[in-house]
Amino acid sequence: MKTFKLILVFVLFSVVVLSCKYETEPETKTVDVEETKIVKEIDANATIGKAEFTIEGMTCAIGCAKMIEKKLADMEGVKSAIVDYDKKIAMVEYDEAKVTTTLLEETVTNASEKYSVNGMKTVESFSTNFAKKDGKKKCSKDCKKACCVDKA
Repeated sequence: MKTFKLILVFVLFSVVVLSCKYETEPETKTVDVEETKIVKEIDANATIGKAEFTIEGMTCAIGCAKMIEKKLADMEGVKSAIVDYDKKIAMVEYDEAKVTTTLLEETVTNASEKYSVNGMKTVESFSTNFAKKDGKKKCSKDCKKACCVDKA
């Protein structure tokens, strides 16, 4: 009987040790998302309006924010659209004859039931100054780097 108990304890101990041996912690990955600005040509005589609003319900930068940005940019009459996931802000330039703020809101809310628009306002200039435009960094006025000398 003692031998049987000793073998049973050894087997249980072996199972516990071997089962824990191969467990690993899941890897945490961070994804850097480069901000892009989608710009389209519209009628030169069009009156350009700018709207800025908050989007609630986004859960990720690539799936949610980029999808909403693309839907807004694909609208007829929209010149440019930027959706910033971190700040939960959308900024859209549009032809006032073809697009209204109501249409912008409907486009966002129709993308998914979980998205809602808050604080829709038309503005003269956007409250957030983006450092990148069309994927390129802007040079500051006092920049002395070789890449900026030509642009002064």
